Amino acid sequence: MLLFAHTGITLGVTRLSCKAIARARFNTAKRKPSIPANPTDCFAENSSRTGSFATWIDYRLILLGSMLPDIIDKPLGIWFLRDILSNGRVFSHTLLFAVLLAAAGMYLYVSRRSAGLLCLSFGSIAHLYLDKMWLNPRTIFWPLYGWSFGKIDVSHWLERVLTSLGNDPDVYIPETIGALLLSVFLLSLIRQGKLHSFVRTGKVD
Repeated sequence: MLLFAHTGITLGVTRLSCKAIARARFNTAKRKPSIPANPTDCFAENSSRTGSFATWIDYRLILLGSMLPDIIDKPLGIWFLRDILSNGRVFSHTLLFAVLLAAAGMYLYVSRRSAGLLCLSFGSIAHLYLDKMWLNPRTIFWPLYGWSFGKIDVSHWLERVLTSLGNDPDVYIPETIGALLLSVFLLSLIRQGKLHSFVRTGKVD
């Protein structure tokens, strides 16, 4: 998958999940009046202690995380270390990278109530899922299968990507869906007058 698929689909899944959790908590709150009934307050357990899900999600970092493995690996494996790696899916497409990033994010959240790295790690994990990395165990489980990732021909990588956009439904269908989701999200921000706030804070609720 490419830019629009990764960013748009990850964003859409995050928004739908947050809304579903918020609705579930709102319905629970109606049955238990002691719990604040706020449908936009995802995971609002004890706001003085943990804060709400909607409060700490930074969608800018979700979007950045959804492309982070490619941002790191494509320049590294295709250009800078091309003779050594010759592969656009290397270190940042591994389960090890995802686990370390999530662990660091959890540590920062527990110790400093900073959730930025958690948002970044969620987007990165979503990237691995959308890339179906389980089909490439040599990479996803690196270094269990050895220290190399397996070299491929990357000499015409960009040309193959552009060709697949017009010929491969596994590429252009997710890209179209992702682009539509991003467009709806952007138009919603503009319509509600929240675009500037989103750019500044990454929050939408």
